[in-house]
Amino acid sequence: MSETNPAATAEVAAPHRYTAAMAAEIEARWQDFWDAEGTYAAPNPTGDLAGDPAVVARPEKFIMDMFPYPSGAGLHVGHPLGYIATDVFARYQRMTGHNVLHTLGFDAFGLPAEQHAVQTGEHPRVTTEAAIANMKSQLRRLGLGHDKRRSFATIDPDYYKWTQWIFLQIFDSWYDDEADKARPISELIAQFESGERGVPGGRPWNELSGAERADVLGGYRLAYASDSPVNWCPGLGTVLANEEVTADGRSERGNFPVFKAKLRQWNMRITAYADRLLDDLDALDWPEAIKLQQRNWIGRSEGARVRFPIDGEDITVFTTRPDTLFGATYMVLAPEHPLVDKFTPDTWPEGTRDAWTGGHASPAEAVAAYRAQAASKSDVERQAEAKDKTGVFIGAHATNPVNGERIPVFIADYVLMGYGTGAIMAVPAGDQRDFEFARAFELPITCIVETTDGRGTDTSTWENAFGSYDAKIINSSNDDISLDGLAVADAKARVTEWLERKGIGEGTVNFRLRDWLFSRQRYWGEPFPIVYDEDGVAHALPASMLPLELPEVEDYSPRTFDPDDADSRPETPLSRNEDWVHVTLDLGDGPKRYRRETNTMPNWAGSCWYELRYLDPHNSERLVDPEIERYWMGPREDAPLGGVDLYVGGAEHAVLHLLYARFWSKVLFDLGHVSSAEPFHKLFNQGMIQAYVYRDSRGFPAPAAEIEERDGGFWYAGEPVRREMGKMGKSLKNAVTPEAICAEYGADTLRLYEMAMGPLDVSRPWDTRAVVGQYRLLQRLWRNVVDEATGEVTVVDTEPDETTLRALHKAIDGVRQDLEGLRFNTAIAKITELNNHLTKAGAPVPRTVAEDLVLLVAPLAPHIAEELWRKLGHTDSVVHQDLPVADPAYVVDESVTCVVQIKGKVKARLEVSPAISDEELEKVALADENVVKALGGAGIRKVIVRAPKLVNIVPA
Repeated sequence: MSETNPAATAEVAAPHRYTAAMAAEIEARWQDFWDAEGTYAAPNPTGDLAGDPAVVARPEKFIMDMFPYPSGAGLHVGHPLGYIATDVFARYQRMTGHNVLHTLGFDAFGLPAEQHAVQTGEHPRVTTEAAIANMKSQLRRLGLGHDKRRSFATIDPDYYKWTQWIFLQIFDSWYDDEADKARPISELIAQFESGERGVPGGRPWNELSGAERADVLGGYRLAYASDSPVNWCPGLGTVLANEEVTADGRSERGNFPVFKAKLRQWNMRITAYADRLLDDLDALDWPEAIKLQQRNWIGRSEGARVRFPIDGEDITVFTTRPDTLFGATYMVLAPEHPLVDKFTPDTWPEGTRDAWTGGHASPAEAVAAYRAQAASKSDVERQAEAKDKTGVFIGAHATNPVNGERIPVFIADYVLMGYGTGAIMAVPAGDQRDFEFARAFELPITCIVETTDGRGTDTSTWENAFGSYDAKIINSSNDDISLDGLAVADAKARVTEWLERKGIGEGTVNFRLRDWLFSRQRYWGEPFPIVYDEDGVAHALPASMLPLELPEVEDYSPRTFDPDDADSRPETPLSRNEDWVHVTLDLGDGPKRYRRETNTMPNWAGSCWYELRYLDPHNSERLVDPEIERYWMGPREDAPLGGVDLYVGGAEHAVLHLLYARFWSKVLFDLGHVSSAEPFHKLFNQGMIQAYVYRDSRGFPAPAAEIEERDGGFWYAGEPVRREMGKMGKSLKNAVTPEAICAEYGADTLRLYEMAMGPLDVSRPWDTRAVVGQYRLLQRLWRNVVDEATGEVTVVDTEPDETTLRALHKAIDGVRQDLEGLRFNTAIAKITELNNHLTKAGAPVPRTVAEDLVLLVAPLAPHIAEELWRKLGHTDSVVHQDLPVADPAYVVDESVTCVVQIKGKVKARLEVSPAISDEELEKVALADENVVKALGGAGIRKVIVRAPKLVNIVPA
């Protein structure tokens, strides 16, 4: 007995059916065609990429993705979600008359390639370029319409030449607070030389040595090297940014301990731009959640700086509540505060409580031991609300300037050197952390506000601090000033004025934002274009010496140490190449010996300006041609600060990449290199494609493809596993590759499925079984145009009927609005509805309807649309056709249902014209027999009409 394969039989009966094999052939053919024809090339107004003036004259649209790191593992189906979305939007913009720049590069410096190099000895460039080639192949298979002439990787020397050049512009700049902008450092030097600006320290500029001048300028430069507290990770052998340290004080990568240490590091003075970074958020079309994260990260707060006398000198504190000064009963310094050692005596003062000493024989011993303890904690861990409050007395007292009381000075880890001044006045009655510390160390608690919760003013009975901003001030007066009875705002203003008048304080603004640590002890990063002379003075390399390329090294790893060795210090891979480090250079004053900087830039550097390189990617003479930059990114009515029209990427970059890129953009704007003060005008955060993770009894992931579902549970290799929703990834053994879906259904189906899964900004679970739904949609679309048996086009040159015209124009109107609003799932639903209408009609589709349907599909499923467009007899690419425009006459319904209510209850439903007036609708409603019957002859007190959908009758 013979067996037949139903699928094979169907293919014989329908040899021209749209199948995965046909999709693969169509998609490969049109991808080759688009590449050969340069279909997605966006012309610049000038330069080597200049093109058709008629296209340049169109409105521009610059659409960008956050570019990917080229992982050796390649892409899974979750990665292209944003890339497909921007491609759909870019195609829509082309079809609505825009010149569209859409391309993709690669953010290619990074730790994974370096770690692979450390393990294998293979140069990270080799593995990175192989990963880029693989990723390009994967992305091409999706039919993404990128202008490939503009693509690059941040590891290309021609690219990082300009990363280094921008660093030098920042290095050679200072922030002029009066002008509120960056200016060249040469202008500051000229002011020092002329005496227009006084030199810090008071000495004339011409009397300073080269090293002394460098120190002065280092206090102004926007890029500077300084000895500063850093997060040192011996296990990785490198310094980490705050954002790279977990809440429990360990490295995000590798989970090693992280310690506070003082090292000489490069920093970016991003704090100079804090106000502008904050204020300009208002002009950006960004999700409010991202704006809020940046506002919180910048952390602007108004208050006062107050000087507390101690041993003939002052400790300055910043407080947002100067009105509570009379309640300050002790001071706390950060353990790293530079004045701690100065004020720490040799012996404990008489009467020092044992609880204050930490059990140590001398203040110096107590301070040293506590510092070591604090160094092992992250900033987050130190400030955790639930932690027990710890600290030690340093053996000194300060004077509260408003009441003359001597108050003890402690160090405690909940005070950070990186915020404010690294010193606080502790007001335990009004701050919970201060309250808990005071209780732990038996310190006085003075009530300085009129409590409103019935607890009274006896703080010995309090269980927590009272921090109301609505209460009146009490117990706050001296011979000169009284705050008693004042509201908080009035008390703050009065005491601040008094502090300024007395010369012991002043009102000020403080920011949570810290300067950006810009050094890494790594090999695989951009070298700094900086050399040091024999006096240790930093010198910038001239532009003619750029790019400064990475040298070959025998060992790619920074020296790593025992993870617990807090006293170790970095040794970078570059430092071991003596021939590269020690060089003779002529920097304009004759050949001299110099030592190169051996740290490298962080992986964020290359992503701080890449949007500009897309504009003018082959320019070797300047960062970007000004005319080209103005054309694509310059200010305009809807974007007063300029920037990319649409930038799509993950919300996880809110306070790192996005903040750093804004900072670089503003510096370049101030210096006149760009016309756009912001890099990205509109930001959209796509959601995440999630997937089920199956874990065994040990918590290890099991291969999702091999899971058996039975008996109400999930099994792997005969053992039960638990299922949970999570990320998709190779390490979780649940990754699905785009190639697998393309092989089974085609790229257009994958594109449609990812766009149809739900709103773009919402995370959604992947379900391979559901992909077939979009595959069937494309098959029905194909059948509406092509005969599956003969391959002939079946459309007819007849006028569509009224019902079809209404279905078509409603679809056109809805799809255009949805594509404009990035609502791709609902656009697909409307296309599906129209396609189903044509299928159910059972008759050949009118040509005009078929063509409009294909054009609507083109942004979402470009390959099948291109194929059908050609089959319909067209010779030009569907990519550059105009998207159909709806006829308003067919968009409006012929009639709508009006509800008639009496006393709020529905008594009738009327079919009326959408254009009916209030007066006409009232007459129709009152004449309806059901309404007349319901009223039963009763009079009418009021009729409320909301044409065309509602009439509400209120009987007398």
